[in-house]
Amino acid sequence: QVHLEESGGGSVQTGGSLTLTCVATGSPVSSYCLGWFRQSPQKGREGLAAISRDGRAGYAPSVMGRFTISRDNAKAYLHMNNLGPDDTAIYYCASNQVCHYRNDAPRASDYFFSYWGQGTQVNVSS
Repeated sequence: QVHLEESGGGSVQTGGSLTLTCVATGSPVSSYCLGWFRQSPQKGREGLAAISRDGRAGYAPSVMGRFTISRDNAKAYLHMNNLGPDDTAIYYCASNQVCHYRNDAPRASDYFFSYWGQGTQVNVSS
């Protein structure tokens, strides 16, 4: 069992940056793969990025080049740059024992993640 807690959300203006943090506690095996997702009324749930235990990272095309996922053992970070109103959403951290890969990059698909945090709200104003 894993407990995930996100922090770092808030309100920023267009063009601003935020860094989200996820802390995983409990079974370390179940947090070998960490991912970030977001959900909004307009787009539903969207996978953003995932990172393996050895640091391999994969990104959704919509955030590649703007968002960077990183980790330090059981902590994961999502560095978000050049934010716009379309990035307004609740951001979730998720974990799984294994990552699933496409072209050697971890996939941020909610189908492959077993444990979820409660989310942190990000609001981007124009």
